[in-house]
Amino acid sequence: IQKLCDRVASSTLLDDRRDAVRALKSLSKKYRLEVGIQAMEHLIHVLQTDRSDSEIIGYALDTLYNVISNDLEEEEQEENLPKQVDDLGSQFTEIFIKQQENVTLLLTLVEEFDFHVRWPGVKLLTSLLKQQGPQVQQIILVSPMGVSRLMDLLADSREVIRNDGVLLLQQLTKSNAAIQKIVAFENAFERLLDIVTEEGNSDGGIVVEDCLLLLQNLLKNNNSNQNFFKEGSYIQRMKPWFEVGDDNCGWSAQKVTNLHLMLQLVRVLVSPTNPPGATSSCQKAMFHCGLLQQLCTILMATGVPADILTETINTVSEVIRGCQMNQDYFASVNAPSNPPRPAIVVLLMSMVNERQPFVLRCAVLYCFQCFLYKNQKGQGEIVSTLLPSTIDATGNSVSAGQLLCGGLFSTDSLSNWCAAVALAHALQENATLKEQLLRVQLATSIGNPPVSLLQQCTNILSQGSKVQTRVGLLMLLCTWLSNCSIAVTHFLHNPANIPFLTGQIAENLGEEEQLVQGLCALLLGISIYYNDNSLENYRKEKLKQLIEKRIGRENFIEKLGFISKHELYSRAAQKPQPSFSSPDHMMFDHEFTKLVKELEGVISKAIYKSSEEDKKEEEVKKTLEQHDNIVTHYKKVIREQDQELEELKQRINTLTSQNEQLQATVTQQVSQIQQHKDQYNLLKVQLGKDAQHHNSHSETFQMNGIQMEEASKLKEELEEWKNKHELLQGQLREKDSVIEKLKSSQLEMGTTEQSLQTSKSGGLEHNNELQKELEMLRSQIQLQSAEISKLQIENQKLQVMNTTADPVLGDSGATAANNSELDGRLEQEVKELKSEVKALSEEKESLKQHLDSSSSTVAILQDEKSKLQQEVAESKKEQDDLLVLLADQDQKLSALKIKLKDLGVPVEDEDDIESGDQGDEDEDGDEEEQD
Repeated sequence: IQKLCDRVASSTLLDDRRDAVRALKSLSKKYRLEVGIQAMEHLIHVLQTDRSDSEIIGYALDTLYNVISNDLEEEEQEENLPKQVDDLGSQFTEIFIKQQENVTLLLTLVEEFDFHVRWPGVKLLTSLLKQQGPQVQQIILVSPMGVSRLMDLLADSREVIRNDGVLLLQQLTKSNAAIQKIVAFENAFERLLDIVTEEGNSDGGIVVEDCLLLLQNLLKNNNSNQNFFKEGSYIQRMKPWFEVGDDNCGWSAQKVTNLHLMLQLVRVLVSPTNPPGATSSCQKAMFHCGLLQQLCTILMATGVPADILTETINTVSEVIRGCQMNQDYFASVNAPSNPPRPAIVVLLMSMVNERQPFVLRCAVLYCFQCFLYKNQKGQGEIVSTLLPSTIDATGNSVSAGQLLCGGLFSTDSLSNWCAAVALAHALQENATLKEQLLRVQLATSIGNPPVSLLQQCTNILSQGSKVQTRVGLLMLLCTWLSNCSIAVTHFLHNPANIPFLTGQIAENLGEEEQLVQGLCALLLGISIYYNDNSLENYRKEKLKQLIEKRIGRENFIEKLGFISKHELYSRAAQKPQPSFSSPDHMMFDHEFTKLVKELEGVISKAIYKSSEEDKKEEEVKKTLEQHDNIVTHYKKVIREQDQELEELKQRINTLTSQNEQLQATVTQQVSQIQQHKDQYNLLKVQLGKDAQHHNSHSETFQMNGIQMEEASKLKEELEEWKNKHELLQGQLREKDSVIEKLKSSQLEMGTTEQSLQTSKSGGLEHNNELQKELEMLRSQIQLQSAEISKLQIENQKLQVMNTTADPVLGDSGATAANNSELDGRLEQEVKELKSEVKALSEEKESLKQHLDSSSSTVAILQDEKSKLQQEVAESKKEQDDLLVLLADQDQKLSALKIKLKDLGVPVEDEDDIESGDQGDEDEDGDEEEQD
C-alpha cells in the first residue's frame, strides 16, 4: 500500500498512476483501515489534478467509497466474520469533510455525464451523508447550486444512476426543512410521481419504495411542502395507487410494502398534528378527486392482507376526522353483503369481536372516534339507534348502538373498554345527547324489569370486574355526567352510588387499584361541581361534608392526582390515535385526558369552597343572567331601530332620485318654453314687416273671398287658444290650493318633523322645490297669454285693413293684373302663419301633459307625507315604551343598591349622581320632543 501510494504521488505517467489507483481499489475492501490512513490524501489529490481522465477518477472514487462506506462491514458482520475497527466510516468521513472543498469537488464530479465518474460519485456522496448527515447537508446547502445539481440525477436516462440519485436525496433531505423546500421547488414531486407511475405504482419494485420514502421525507412535518403538494394538484395523482382488483390473493411482499408507504403518505397530508386549515383543505381535495372513495373500496374489499387493512382503516380515519363532508360520505358507505350493512356497523362488529387482531380493533376504534370528532350529526345517529323509538323491533339488522351495548357488557374486558370509549365519543361536547341517553332502557333477564343504561353501568362497576372494564366504565360515566346537571341528578338518585364511590376512594389499595380510585374521585368531583342541588339529600354542601368525614379533603385531592401522574395517561395525551404495545396498556383515551386537564383544577377549588361562597356564586350567576337578559333585550331594540333607520334612509334615497328626475323634467320644460319664446319673437318680427308692407301698398291692396275666409279661421283658432289658456289657468289655481293645504298640514306637524329632521327633510324640500317650479310654470304661461292677446290685437288690425281694402276691389279692376303677385305672397304668408300656430298648439299640448305629470307627482307626495306622519307616530310610541323600560330598570337598580347597603357593601355616590344626570338628560330630551 505504501509503494502504491508513492507511485500515485510521484509517477509522471498517467498510466502508472491509474494502475496504482486500480491496485489500491482492489486492496481497499480487505485492508480498509490501511488504505484509508495512507491513501486518502493522495486520492483526493488525484480527484483535483487528473479530472481529464475519467477512468482514474472512477477508480479513486470507488476506493474512497470502499474506505468510507460501512455497507461491506455490515455484510461481514452478517457472515459472522470478526469486526476489525469500530465506526471507521464515521472517522474517515470526518477527515474527508474537514476540508469543505472536498465536498464541493465531489458535487462538481457528480455533474459529469460519464457513467464511470457519476455513479461512484453519487454512491460516495450518499455514504458521506449516512455517516455525517447534518455536517454534509450544511456544506451542500451553502454550496452554490449544490442541491440543484443533485436534482439533475432524477432526470438521468440510466436507471442505475437515477435510482441511486433517489437514495442520495433520501439521505440529503432527512430532518432538514430548508433542503426539503429547495428539493420540492426543484420539481421533485413531479419527477418522483412520474417514476412511480412508470414503475407500475404499487406493483412496482424497490424503486417505488425508495421514491415513496423520499416523498415522505419531503412532506412530513413540512407545512410549506404539504401546501405546495396540494396546490400543485398532486393529490389527484395519488388516486391510481389504490386501484386494486377483485382478485386480491397472493400479494407480493414488495406490493404490501409499497401500499403501506402509500397509505402513510396520505396520512402525512391529513395528520392531526398538521395545522387545521391545511389538513381540512387536503381532506376536501381527497374527497373531490375520489381518493377517499377508493380507500373505502379497499376497506370493504375481500382478500386484503391484515396489515394493509389495518393501515387503510387508520388512513380513512384521518381523512374523515373533523371534516363534515367526508364524515357524511363515510356514513353512507355500505359493505358488499346481503343485505348491505353500513361500513360503520361492520367495523364495530370487528371491534367487539375478541378473535380479531388487537391492532385491527385499535384501528376500528380510532376510525369510530374520527367519525364522531366534531360531528354532532353522526353522534345523533349513533345515539338514536339506542333510543326506544328507533330500535328495530324485528331484530333482522344489528345497529351500531346494539353492538356498543353488547360490547359494553360482554365478558371480554377489551371489548368493554373499547365500547365504553366509543360511546363516550358519541356524547363528547353534546349535552342534548347526554340527556337523551338517559332514556335508554336495557332488558337484563327474563321476568325482571328493564333498567336504565346508567344504572347498568354503575351495577357492573360495583360488581368488582377487571380493572380495564372499570376504567372504561368510569371514563364513560365521567364524560356523560360532565356539564350535564340532569345526568348528575339521575346518577345521585341511586342511593348506592355515592357510598360505593366514597368507599373506593377511602380504601388503601395496591398500585393497580390507584387508577380506579383516581377515576372514582373524579366522578365524585363531577357530581359535586355540576350538581344543581335538586336532590335534598345530595346537595353540594352535604357531599362536601361527606368527603371531609369519610375521606378527608387532602386525601381526596391526592387520589384525584393519581390520574394525571400515571404513565399511561401521559402516553395517551400525546396523540389522538390509540396505540398500545399490548392490550393490558389500554387504559386511557386521548379525548378523556383533555377532560381531566379541564376538570382537575375546578374540582379541587370546588371541594375547598364554603357554602356561603357557593351561595354568593349562585346569586352572582343569577344577577349576571338578569343583566344579560336586559342587555339582550336592549340589543334587540337597538337592532330594530337600526333596521327602521335603514328603511328610512332607503326611502329618502328614492325620494331624492324622484326629485332629481322632476328637476330634469322642469329643466327640459324651461328650455322648450325658451324655444317657444324665440319662435314667437321671430313670428312677431315677421308680422311687423308684413304690416308695414301692407300700409305702403294700401292703395293697390286687394283681397278676394278666399283670403277673408282664412282670416276668419285664424280668428277662430285664436279664440280656441284663449279658451284653452283659461282652462289651464283654472287647473293651476286648483294645484295652488292643493299646495296651500300641504303647507298648512306641514306647519301643523312642525314639532314632530323636527324630531325626525334628518330622516324626513328630503320630502319637505322636494315639496318646496315643486311649488317653486309650478310658480315658474304659471308665470311663463301668463307671459304666453299676454303674447297671445298681442296677437289678437294685431289680428284685429289686419281685419280693419281688410275692410278698408274692400271698396278698392270694385273700383280698380284695371290694376288686378299688377296685384296678382301680391295676392300670391299674401297666401303664402297666411299658410306660414297657420303652420306656426299649429306648432304653437302642439307645444301647448306638451305643456299640458307636463302639468298633468306634475299633478300626479303632487298626489304621490301627499301619500308619502301621510306615510311619514304614520311613521312619526309609531316612533314616538316606541320611544315612550323605551322610557317605561328605562324607568323600570332604574327602579331595579335602586332596589339592588338598597340590598347591597343592607348587606354592608359600600356603594359610591357617583352612581346616584350619574343616574340623576341621566334622568335629567332624559327629561330634557322629552321636553325637546314636546316642543
